[in-house]
Amino acid sequence: MNGEETSVSKTFVEGRDFYFENGLMVLTGTYLLERGYCCGNQCRHCPYGPPYSKNTSISSEGSEISE
Repeated sequence: MNGEETSVSKTFVEGRDFYFENGLMVLTGTYLLERGYCCGNQCRHCPYGPPYSKNTSISSEGSEISE
């Protein structure tokens, strides 16, 4: 690769990662889980809450952890 760094960017796909409802973008549970942490904004499909604690993530055993 000639020593050049390449970045891998995930394509944000409508229907898989998000959809629109009443003009608002709604993130899917699949996208939120892949993102790996809770933003604390009480997303409709949040896999980390309630209690929706910012920076909560899921451990490899499947239990919630806070950072």
